[in-house]
Amino acid sequence: MRALVQRVSWARVRVGDEVTGEIGPGLCVLVGVAHHDDVATAVAVADKVWHLRIIDDGTGAMQRSVADTTRAVLVVSQFTLYGDLRRGRRPSWAAAARPDHAAPLVAAVVERLAERGATVATGRFGAHMRLALENDGPVTVLVEVEAPAAPTPTPPPG
Repeated sequence: MRALVQRVSWARVRVGDEVTGEIGPGLCVLVGVAHHDDVATAVAVADKVWHLRIIDDGTGAMQRSVADTTRAVLVVSQFTLYGDLRRGRRPSWAAAARPDHAAPLVAAVVERLAERGATVATGRFGAHMRLALENDGPVTVLVEVEAPAAPTPTPPPG
């Protein structure tokens, strides 16, 4: 799972004319899901975002997390984070999970952040969204958490 995290002064997502999510100072998090991701991966991403120390501590150092400050997080699904550009000029989306697999995992990220105490705003999964934000810094980091590998079967004795 990948999360592109931006420290923002404000962020807003619209679907058509409707504002579906909006925050003031905090983090805007674009979440991409791969085929092998699971709920444990989603929880790990949310926990990393929650504790990510990229917010100014007042002295000019990035020593604080959203958990220490505003608690505001805007989460937007973003399958294009898994665009593969190694061949040709058109990205391949083959590594991105199908919507029926990805939607519950993006929801799990939102749920875990809310459990932690975040004030979470969201986009609308699968919709054409327009995202506007003011990147603060600018500060942008990529969080990547790999799903645990499936255990290798032990061959039978003999």
